Amino acid sequence: MLEIKNLHANVDGKPILKGITLTIATGEVVALMGTNGSGKSTLSKVIAGHPDYEVTEGSITWNGVDMLTQSPEERAHTGVFLAFQYPVEIPGVSTANFLKAAVNAVRVGRGQEALDAYNFLKTAREKMKIVNMSDELLKRPLNEGFSGGEKKRNEVFQMLMLEPSLCLLDETDSGLDVDALRTVASGVNAMRNPERSMIVITHYQRLLDTIVPDRTLILRDGRIILEGGADLAKNIEDHGYKFVDDQLVEMAK
Repeated sequence: MLEIKNLHANVDGKPILKGITLTIATGEVVALMGTNGSGKSTLSKVIAGHPDYEVTEGSITWNGVDMLTQSPEERAHTGVFLAFQYPVEIPGVSTANFLKAAVNAVRVGRGQEALDAYNFLKTAREKMKIVNMSDELLKRPLNEGFSGGEKKRNEVFQMLMLEPSLCLLDETDSGLDVDALRTVASGVNAMRNPERSMIVITHYQRLLDTIVPDRTLILRDGRIILEGGADLAKNIEDHGYKFVDDQLVEMAK
């Protein structure tokens, strides 16, 4: 279970998160929506432990462990995974070498045996089929020269390999065409199980047509202002964020 209480965070001294309180049950999938600058990406990076984000107040616990005392590596070992909105390129480092090192670091951190080259490649080829990736991408430098769709499929492929228990998906649908979106969403759905929680950050209903959330939360100015079911995202798609304002007015009556 993820528990966030009264979380405040700054970037370069500027307050971004202004009192987030949120509980996500084990196995729950939560969609996080809001206009640009509302704090969605900041929240995901704070949970993952990005060093550029300063927590000034509040707490984050994952399965009872205080995450704010942990390094990003320690959080990864406990099962936290962040899929970036803009995946980074690492020239000169093959996707296979990068991922094998990451997988084995996490496995060792969890008290499991490291995978040898044979079992790593066997597992990788099985997982790549889920997101329709070619074996050739394993040989190429990480994300260098990849299309937008290839980068996002590679992010989900990494998630499938690392088997996290808390998945933070930051606009995984950004820049994808219809076919790539379906492939990525199918890969995410393949990860859903009662032991794995997810936060899916998106601007669009189209992703949530496939990855149907248990709850939808709306952020504004660093705070959660509205909560609903999967239909909340559909209403925003149809009516814009005016729907949120109308709901807040009704709730205030």
